[in-house]
Amino acid sequence: MAPAASRLRTEARLGSLPRRALAHYLLLLKLYPVLTKAASSGVLSALGNFLAQMIKKRKKDSESLDVSGPLRYAVYGKDINTFTAKMRSGFWPALQMNWQMWTPLQFININYVPLQFRVLFANLVALFWYAYLASLGK
Repeated sequence: MAPAASRLRTEARLGSLPRRALAHYLLLLKLYPVLTKAASSGVLSALGNFLAQMIKKRKKDSESLDVSGPLRYAVYGKDINTFTAKMRSGFWPALQMNWQMWTPLQFININYVPLQFRVLFANLVALFWYAYLASLGK
């Protein structure tokens, strides 16, 4: 009987983990609002960057993991034909999906998400946005 009771207590603690994490986040948000939002943005952005690189790495196993994402930039090509082809195949579809995804989500964020959760909401959505961009492979 003791192991079953112990298992129940463990399951109850696991169920309350999201509640405790949310309570802790709200406390930090109240005490240090800018620092908390900046830290959660940084962590989720890094996680999204890591996720995007893992998706890309699955496509190309020979590449090593890149941690300098925001510090790099891509050059589309030296001639206008290469530039135009890359814009049509990579940039334009990503921009159209950006409009389709972010416009309604920001409408929801601004009108329905409580003020203290708006940055967190946008960062969680951005996590999946990074994965989408990585899936394009462009």
